[in-house]
Amino acid sequence: MTLVIIVFAIFLLMGMPVAFAIGISGFVWFLQNPSLPITIPIQVSLSQVLNFTLIAIPLFILAGNVMNYGGVTSRLMNFAASLTGHMRGGLAQVSAVLSTLMGGVSGSSIADAAMETRMLGPEMLKRGYPKGYAVAVNVWTSLITPIIPPGIAFIIYGTIGQVSIGRLFAAGIIPGLLLMVAYMFAIWLSAKSMGLQPEREKRAPASEVIRALGRSIWAVIFPILLLLGLRTGIFTPSEVGSFAVVYGLIVGMIIYRELDVKTFFKHTLDDSINDVGSVMYIIAMSQIFGYGMVWEKTPEKLASFLLNISTNPYLLMTVIVLFLIFAGLFIDATALILMLTSVLLPVARKVGLDPVHFGLVFILAAAMGNQTPPVGASMYAGCSVLGASVEEYTKASLPFFIATVAVIFVVMLFPQLVLLLPNLLFR
Repeated sequence: MTLVIIVFAIFLLMGMPVAFAIGISGFVWFLQNPSLPITIPIQVSLSQVLNFTLIAIPLFILAGNVMNYGGVTSRLMNFAASLTGHMRGGLAQVSAVLSTLMGGVSGSSIADAAMETRMLGPEMLKRGYPKGYAVAVNVWTSLITPIIPPGIAFIIYGTIGQVSIGRLFAAGIIPGLLLMVAYMFAIWLSAKSMGLQPEREKRAPASEVIRALGRSIWAVIFPILLLLGLRTGIFTPSEVGSFAVVYGLIVGMIIYRELDVKTFFKHTLDDSINDVGSVMYIIAMSQIFGYGMVWEKTPEKLASFLLNISTNPYLLMTVIVLFLIFAGLFIDATALILMLTSVLLPVARKVGLDPVHFGLVFILAAAMGNQTPPVGASMYAGCSVLGASVEEYTKASLPFFIATVAVIFVVMLFPQLVLLLPNLLFR
């Protein structure tokens, strides 16, 4: 596997898309082992994407795009503005709350970063926000989106690790809210130092907040309906994706009446096909890479190495978190979760860590890779919208990086923040 890892690293440094880097380097391993049939890479890549549980991924992506084009996003933004417009850095505060609300809609950090930068970024620039800061706010707050259910990363982790997806969904709610609070505090501090003013002089009256909530209620209650459906056994994790699509169509076409048949076929399906294709291709290629790792017992060797460092669960988790933050600088978050779940989860179980608690910390640390240079997909999505340089973005990102790391270590040290809702809902 040494040559394979070297080839993979070279491809990443060359700027090759991570899916191709994973697939080609994985194929190199098969060339090193000519005794194995050359058809195996094709078989294992297809078998992974045909996993029935993973059908929830394209369905949730489609549901998110249906709701975006169906008028849900604009209503959620108005609701968020009514809650935070009186705070320092009002538009930036809107971004933090909107990303939390969007967690129940899109589940994608990249899509959320691009959408919020497009919606809020130009107005931020008009109000004197530095360009790098305007991008950094919208990109980092988008990290909340995949943590609030339904998050695609939870489906991947739960499928590979045989962990309850319903419990994982519930586990994301409190950490997602903690992230929102941490980002709002970071925004308040940085806005105060830059002299950024609130959007309105006084707090919005309760009547205005209630009206804004009423207009967006169908989006706000979606995560609740999703968890209730899983808890009561009405839906399986795969079936709840179908429910999400139907729900989005009803909201967009019948309730809000902003999604028509032409828009659905021309934009919604087109965007969904692109999103699904990129995610599922990474999943397929990672299986080729993973086959060689399993064959050479790399997970067992790495597990033994980690356990030799320490059997203290918190020290071990700290090492893993630091490694994931570093690895996320170079590898896509989805790819990290796909490659490392089967390696790290058995180690976590051996030292007595709850797989749901570990999964939340693992996913949050890995997902940071979308926000950090040099290969962060969410970072590039946000920078491309406003034309900001990576240097401008990186300089403005420090408060949000610190806030994120702080939340990771808080939820790591206090497992009940993660397990409270799963234990209440899924006994």
